[in-house]
Amino acid sequence: MSLTKVAIIGCGGIANGKHMPSLKKTGMCEMVAFCDLIKERAEKAAADYGVKGAKVYTDYKKLLADPSIEVVHVCTPNRSHSKITVDALNAGKHVMCEKPMAINYKEAMKMVEAAKANNKLLTIGYQQRNRPDTAYLKAECEKGTLGEIYFAKARSVRRRGVPTWGVFLNEYEQGGGALIDIGTHALDMCMWLMQDWDVNYVVGTSYTKHNKDTETANLFGDWDVNQFTADDASFGFIVMKSGATIFLEATWALNTLDLAEAKVELCGTNAGADMVDGLRINGVKNNRQYIETPDFSTGGVAFFEGNQGGSPADIEQVIWMNAVNGKGKLSVLPEQAAVVTRCLDAVYESAKTGKPVYFK
Repeated sequence: MSLTKVAIIGCGGIANGKHMPSLKKTGMCEMVAFCDLIKERAEKAAADYGVKGAKVYTDYKKLLADPSIEVVHVCTPNRSHSKITVDALNAGKHVMCEKPMAINYKEAMKMVEAAKANNKLLTIGYQQRNRPDTAYLKAECEKGTLGEIYFAKARSVRRRGVPTWGVFLNEYEQGGGALIDIGTHALDMCMWLMQDWDVNYVVGTSYTKHNKDTETANLFGDWDVNQFTADDASFGFIVMKSGATIFLEATWALNTLDLAEAKVELCGTNAGADMVDGLRINGVKNNRQYIETPDFSTGGVAFFEGNQGGSPADIEQVIWMNAVNGKGKLSVLPEQAAVVTRCLDAVYESAKTGKPVYFK
């Protein structure tokens, strides 16, 4: 069986920490080309993960000219996600782009349209969907255990967890800060679990209150006060056309002890669920309040076709490779990721204007 030929564009932290190790574990592909503006990083990636004779580039357009490449992974800073993805799709490649989809909704829709025009697959790296707790809760939602979900919280809240490497702090390069970096995961999880993507309007606030701090006590070390231009905290109030409400919290730095890393709370007519202390499902049975806490310490059901176990990132790549080879469906649809991006966009716009942003 021939292995799918994959190319990596952007050989920095997310490629080394997630994409390349997980792709290698699938045994379903071979990484044949690597591109990075810093040639040495591409050469190291090729040595660590590439097949013998893997090619190295500093110009991604030259990489895309290789007709043998079937799949491209875009692992670059956010500002270039849309441009590189569209070029790759137009070159006849399937594309997995790391989250967030793009710096704004306009750029995200260019990606959706290019995928359709070229009849190629496009997905976005929202691997948090593949966590055991998230997958279990998804199955419960689909069974109707929670009933109609009409209120939810999507939370990515850090006390002092500002990423100080790469260009994370650069609002121009990333399109934002905490909201677009970690809030995007929580919102995608929430909307996917609710299976509600039709937004009515968004109200948002955004803050840069800690970017000039010099005593940071930051998990990842002190930040450069001259480079920190992105938001350290943003909040959104999202009202769906169904009438449901989502409260979105995303912070890198907040004086709080109520912390959460990509967690959701769902409140339905039949039951509720949260991830405060592991997954908890609550409701009323036999006229008694109950709390159920599933045990994830041992194995479980393979919620996704082709799930071979492993980390959420490993599962993500198995699902992706199966879809590319016509043996399964995409988990993360580009249209869904575009809605998430549009919501993030709207939070930032509302924060600037002080007005709600209505979706047509």
